[in-house]
Amino acid sequence: MASVSVNVDGLANSEDWEGRYFHVDQILDRPGPRTDPSFLAGDKVKDFLRNKCKILVIGAGGLGCEILANLALTGFKDIHVIDMDTIDISNLNRQFLFRPADVGKPKAIVAAEYVMKRVRGVKVTPYFGKIQDKDVDYYMQFNLVICGLDSVEARRWINATLVNLVDTENPESLKPLIDGGTEGFKGQARVVLPTITSCYECSLDMLNKPTAFPICTIANTPRLPEHCIEWASVLEWPRIHGEKKLDTDDPEHITWLYAAAAARAKEFNIEGVTYSLTHGVVKSIIPAIASTNAIIAASCCNEAFKIATSSAAYLNNYFMLIGTEGIYSYTFEHEKRKDCPVCGGELLEISISHETTVEQLIEMLTERQTIQIKKPSLTTSTKHIYLQGPPQLEQATRPNLEKKVSELVEEGDPVNVTASTLPFTLELVIKYT
Repeated sequence: MASVSVNVDGLANSEDWEGRYFHVDQILDRPGPRTDPSFLAGDKVKDFLRNKCKILVIGAGGLGCEILANLALTGFKDIHVIDMDTIDISNLNRQFLFRPADVGKPKAIVAAEYVMKRVRGVKVTPYFGKIQDKDVDYYMQFNLVICGLDSVEARRWINATLVNLVDTENPESLKPLIDGGTEGFKGQARVVLPTITSCYECSLDMLNKPTAFPICTIANTPRLPEHCIEWASVLEWPRIHGEKKLDTDDPEHITWLYAAAAARAKEFNIEGVTYSLTHGVVKSIIPAIASTNAIIAASCCNEAFKIATSSAAYLNNYFMLIGTEGIYSYTFEHEKRKDCPVCGGELLEISISHETTVEQLIEMLTERQTIQIKKPSLTTSTKHIYLQGPPQLEQATRPNLEKKVSELVEEGDPVNVTASTLPFTLELVIKYT
């Protein structure tokens, strides 16, 4: 493959091979019938795509690997990728940038090196760590963000971060978010324009309700490998480690849970407890299939190309793929929720009886599909209603669990709800019936 040097406003350099942009330039060299009115065909749009556009990919797993390869081959040359995981041998059947020799290494670093090796002229900057490690300035530098995550909590965090980033007086602060997700043979891609279109939080009610196992079952009569894993994380970890918090991102903690769950499973003659299943249960990880990843990654990158170049109308705003029986896909506009705690601008109103206790209110919140919260703490501007931690405050506020909410909160007063799984403070307005 011969290298070529083309001196057209820096649109190609010695790293580009002959004919590299032939097919892409068919789109960028001239407007078409579906072209966005703001599209300016020619060298300027090609220069922006290849020399100026900076894009962030969050996640370098099954979906992220496909996204990175697609972006590099489409013409994006300044790509950043962030992932906190290391490569496991179970990843190799669908995460095609990795090889057996890479097991144990950081996904972001290996993926970046592989893409740069295979696609010359592309710069991929990796970060091995959590998205929460980065501050506002880090996210402000990008023109686009694409998520290839397998965690609902991480999606909620980056969604809230990008919405809060928007400054109405600074158009550059609006960072389009393209979110892709897969679950078996199902998948979806969506475009979020923070504060303008519906955000990820608006659509929480579309998620499958998290599976909850009765405590009595996991404690006394486990029948499934998941029961053993829940027993290890919910009951055995606090018994052995006391107040030490379980970190589901710490491999040592997951290894401990796996060993405890495996021993429990052996005791009850239950098969199927594995390290990957343990990791998936405690982190609510969604399973993935390579073909679904490829389709959804292509959709995400297609939207990124359209947004970066204005060469066609981008998705408005939700694409769904169903491949369980044949292949079926459709698009629709998901509407903003006025009471969305992230982008809606209105407080969430909840109606309860005068007799409802604090404990019952907490149970209502944890079961509410549009909130998706675990172990919430409740406060007002003047008092602590119930705090999950630290232990001293939990013990001090525990008597309030049996009290009526109406004894502690006046009607119409806002109640602040916080939780480790919630990347923002949720404000409730209580109405009594």
